[in-house]
Amino acid sequence: MEDRADLAHLLPPPTLRRLAREWLAEDCPHFDYGGFAAGEGRASAALLLKSAGVLAGCPFVEAVFQELGCQLEWLQPEGAGLLPVCRVATARGKARHLLLAERVALNVVARASGIASACRRVAETARRAGWQGHLAGTRKTTPGFRLVEKYAMLVGGVSSHRQDLSSLIMLKDNHVSAAGDISKAVSDGRKVGGVFTKIEVESRSLAEARVAALAGADIVMLDNFSPQEALAAAETLKAEYPGLLIEASGGITEGNVGEYFSPHLDIISLGCLTQNYAALDFSLKIVREPGLDNGAGEEGPRSDIPPTESPPTRRNFAF
Repeated sequence: MEDRADLAHLLPPPTLRRLAREWLAEDCPHFDYGGFAAGEGRASAALLLKSAGVLAGCPFVEAVFQELGCQLEWLQPEGAGLLPVCRVATARGKARHLLLAERVALNVVARASGIASACRRVAETARRAGWQGHLAGTRKTTPGFRLVEKYAMLVGGVSSHRQDLSSLIMLKDNHVSAAGDISKAVSDGRKVGGVFTKIEVESRSLAEARVAALAGADIVMLDNFSPQEALAAAETLKAEYPGLLIEASGGITEGNVGEYFSPHLDIISLGCLTQNYAALDFSLKIVREPGLDNGAGEEGPRSDIPPTESPPTRRNFAF
């Protein structure tokens, strides 16, 4: 559980509470008809993983249940690679509150775990190849859900890249076109960013990358270069500007990322990690447990749910 706890400490509790409240209000802005039928009885629910992957998003799920006064006990650590069917957590609280949290919590954990699983696969590909650079996501995230997606990348072992427009001065082709040229764009960016904010310039050719480096850019992005073009350009730029950071981006996927591994490329970013991933399959099942009155009118746990005391089903390699 230590790895999960370390990453969870990145998240301010007020932010977690705010997100949980916003998500819950969106899902139930008025009457909770189903919750009325479920009632106030105390209940227990099993959170089940039904597809293989990496568990991620735990602090956000906890915040959702806590906002409704429910207790959540994790049976698997965040970041673990798990196999189905696996019971990953147990939630306890009023039946109607558990069901009010259900879909919000499942949406969050399914998507976060899908991203973390994709990131883990890419990170394992780089590890097996012996590549020492940095894999990163992009700003191609879902509006209002970015923090979860960026957090899931970290759980999966990939850098989250810049958080927003204020985190890095990234000058893309449209910025350069509006400014007039690369040198002016870099100069103007440096005036307001000062020494504490890095400048990255998107370059569509080796010639543009050279201009950006000469203008004082800290990072040059080789945008939509083929693997062969990217490797050749990176080698040339490193020979001319040894301190320059070089990133490859655009059209890079899980399938071809290995073709970009080079000692001259420092960063490889992939938009597919937050755009083309498959969400994992989770479900929440109300169960009857000894000593817990959930009003279900039956005795004993459901037979189709893995028991709490079963040994963890997990693996630590890529999915």
